[in-house]
Amino acid sequence: MVHLIALLVLGMGIVNLISAVQPALRNRLEILELVIPLEIRFGSRLTSVLIGFAFLLIARSLWRRKRTAWLITTILLAVSIVSHLIKGLDFEEASISLVLLILLIIYRKSFHTESDRPSVKQGLFTLGVGLVFTLVYGTVGIYYLDHHFSISFNIWQAFNQIIVIFTTLKSPDLIPVTRFGHYFVYSIYFVGMSTLSLSLFMLIRPVILRKPASISEYRKATEIVQKYGHTSLARAALFDDKSYFFSNEGVVISYALAGRMAVVLGDPIGPAQFIAESILAFRDFCERNDWELAFASVLPDYLNAYKDAGFDTLCIGNEGIVILCEFSLEGSKNKGVRNIVSKMERLGYRTEVYLAPLDEKLVRSLKEISDAWLTSHSGGEMYFSDGRFEESYIRDSAVIVVHAANGKPVAFANFIPEYQKNELSIDLMRHFQEVESGTMNFLFAKMLLWAKAQGYDSFSLGLSALSGVGEKPEDPRIEQALHRITEIISRYFNFKGLHDFKDKFHPFWEPRYLIYKNPASLPEVLSALIQVHAGKNYLWKFLSKRK
Repeated sequence: MVHLIALLVLGMGIVNLISAVQPALRNRLEILELVIPLEIRFGSRLTSVLIGFAFLLIARSLWRRKRTAWLITTILLAVSIVSHLIKGLDFEEASISLVLLILLIIYRKSFHTESDRPSVKQGLFTLGVGLVFTLVYGTVGIYYLDHHFSISFNIWQAFNQIIVIFTTLKSPDLIPVTRFGHYFVYSIYFVGMSTLSLSLFMLIRPVILRKPASISEYRKATEIVQKYGHTSLARAALFDDKSYFFSNEGVVISYALAGRMAVVLGDPIGPAQFIAESILAFRDFCERNDWELAFASVLPDYLNAYKDAGFDTLCIGNEGIVILCEFSLEGSKNKGVRNIVSKMERLGYRTEVYLAPLDEKLVRSLKEISDAWLTSHSGGEMYFSDGRFEESYIRDSAVIVVHAANGKPVAFANFIPEYQKNELSIDLMRHFQEVESGTMNFLFAKMLLWAKAQGYDSFSLGLSALSGVGEKPEDPRIEQALHRITEIISRYFNFKGLHDFKDKFHPFWEPRYLIYKNPASLPEVLSALIQVHAGKNYLWKFLSKRK
């Protein structure tokens, strides 16, 4: 019913605009001429135009169940009823407005989505300031530009002309005699409509996050993640680009906001029996804030819970996980990696693992590598599921470093924990542009052997995006379409090369999914995913890489 009401309001906006320019029926007009002055009837036509324009702007927000939009619409419908009667005894339009008003009152509880409160205050302030500015702008202009009009006005008369324009749409006494005079009159209308549009936008815009998670929220999230985290994304849930939603059952959801799209990193973290409830709670929270919602890189474990909450699922790739008890450099299938390791060792290369906290000299050496790597890749740091090279973050990480024969560090990677799972994962992987061929193969092989020696069960090599998606005839059509798109964009992004590199270490591949509202929302979800990963200047980064 909410969507029907929104469409009816949109239609009412069109009716108002058409009705305002249609002449009144003669017999009705004769009745009005006896009791209502001409100026008031003209003013009601202007009111009808402005209300119609407002309905066109606000209908989309009613569709999204905005509470502020509901309040504004009910007030405007009440005014619209009166204006239709005054301008021409238009009982038909007034009756439609009355029916819409009754429907809005009956279904008032269905409009529960919040607007951004600071923006509501700013919208009201903008409306007031804009009104005053338009009055002052028009009054002073008419007074000082009197030679551009047929009549010279004093300051009070100029003010009166602006009031007449506001109430009757056109003043019969304000007749421009120059091009600039016509331009100035049009500019008054432009300023007024611009102020109205901006004010309405600010009154009904979605809730905006203006500050990062507080220290107490971060501490609470850390406690939950350390107690229940068990995936390669658990550590990334605590990166400082995240906000947190906490359910009453002790579940935390880590997300980033891009426009009005909340993108959640992985599954909710907390007691397994409350995950489904937390998904529903966060969905409702997003609806109240007028946000769309997507979950990125979730495990297969809770797909039914997402579907029960009304979401669609899409496989977006596979995460490579090496079972360490099965990993070695022996045997024919590992011959290629074994040969690379032997070559690097003959050349004097070696690896060393440094546990946190790292000393300052090492951190500076790693920063030099990181800066060179970022420069060679023509872009900045990534976000969301990826860490950034910040000295505090690296200093508190375990790292594996490749040293050249002269002892100089030339490549490194840092490990991240998975807390309640005896598994390690990798975050940053960086090296100098000019390094010996096979350096990263050497680093990965030594890294896996070290983790095995430390008693870890497995090692996550991270997501291989879009690998294996839509390749089977029985896969969903949307995944098959994604596979065809992947084949095209692989000319520019080396998805297959990265997958083949990881596959050298013989991981098993576990699917990861994107959770989204419906197929129509996918373009917005894709844009939000790019933004949360690449940052607000993601378009510039993309263009820089293409140069």
